[in-house]
Amino acid sequence: MKVWTLAGSVAVVAVLLAGCNATTRYNVMSFFFDGVPPPVEPAVVAEPGAVPAHAAESRQVGYREHGPYAAKQCSACHVSTAFNALVVPREELCFRCHTLGAEKKKYLHGPLASGGCTACHDPHSSQYRYLLISESDSFCLHCHDRRSIERSEVHRGIDEQQCTTCHDAHMSDKKYLLR
Repeated sequence: MKVWTLAGSVAVVAVLLAGCNATTRYNVMSFFFDGVPPPVEPAVVAEPGAVPAHAAESRQVGYREHGPYAAKQCSACHVSTAFNALVVPREELCFRCHTLGAEKKKYLHGPLASGGCTACHDPHSSQYRYLLISESDSFCLHCHDRRSIERSEVHRGIDEQQCTTCHDAHMSDKKYLLR
């Protein structure tokens, strides 16, 4: 009896996925599975040489894709025979390809030091620059408390968009990740 219920459920999902638009497919797939990349929105095509009005902002038109994901090289990160399993532990995965020279620096940002790159970056695609998981204007305040930061006189009156003017987001030889 359970085999027929499972088979029926799979058939219903397959029918739904076959006839739906990209957003509906994403909603259905993300209900059942973790890590489903969002549907790709068509990018706005500008005239050659034109600078978009929002060029200074971190949000970009359309999605940026991580190289292996864009090239459909899922096996670069995922075990092909095991659903969504990674080829190495999550905290080691990004360092297989990305070498930042962290071993040469005295101070590391917490997520980088623990291999938690996905605290800030999406491993598949993002609408934000550097594959960030959100806008960069208040990005640091997702983890760092504004009141704690403003206790330091040097931070009073500073706009949150300016964090990386003085601080490196990944590593530094200076305390507090100063540049």
